[in-house]
Amino acid sequence: MNDSKFIPASILGLAFIISALCFGGFYYSAQSVNNKDVLSVTGSTKTHVTSDQAKLVINFTRIVAVADLASGYRDIAKDLKLTRELLKNSGVSDADIIESPVSMFQNYDQNNSGQIRYQLTQNITLQSNDVNKITDLSKKIPSLSDQGAVVAVSSLEYYYSKLPDLRVSLLSDAVKDAKARAEKIAQGTGRHVGSVQAASSGVVQVMTPNSVDVNDYGAYDTSSIEKDIMVTVKASFRLQ
Repeated sequence: MNDSKFIPASILGLAFIISALCFGGFYYSAQSVNNKDVLSVTGSTKTHVTSDQAKLVINFTRIVAVADLASGYRDIAKDLKLTRELLKNSGVSDADIIESPVSMFQNYDQNNSGQIRYQLTQNITLQSNDVNKITDLSKKIPSLSDQGAVVAVSSLEYYYSKLPDLRVSLLSDAVKDAKARAEKIAQGTGRHVGSVQAASSGVVQVMTPNSVDVNDYGAYDTSSIEKDIMVTVKASFRLQ
């Protein structure tokens, strides 16, 4: 009697396993068919902007012996004073200037005499929305050498402050471009592009005009006032 109960139970269990396998095979097949009904493409868009912020870093450096440290600090202070006067005469306010403390590093004599010298360095950073003014100032800094200053432009960088807002509108245009590309591809198969199934944005590329120097992790060129901004989108569309 126990054996008669066991046989139907075994058959029922085997039937359940077979049906589960059949369902699994159908699900995989359905997924494969669905994948053929989805087209993935990459869209992109680019726009031109003019930088609205500039950052200028000016550097003062003096190399002196231990006995001349005091005079070295005085020379740095003189260089700073001359530079600040130039900036003030050019219409730059103190609020736009960030002044670093003087730093000191050991600088061994290159002639291998064993004498230890010290390098005194100080930077001032100037940030402004007046890009043209900052650019003109960067060209005037070398003229301070005529007054005995040891000063140089360390860097001059240009930025576009509205990039976050611009990126949102560019993403919309990139999706439109992706759909247009998908439609061209679908035409060759006699099908039509339907709704967006998924979309993911790529990195932002901020480049010099007409540049093709892109980076997988994104790029942000700060060397030029004029910039090209490009974004990419990978989108999947249902085919009808």
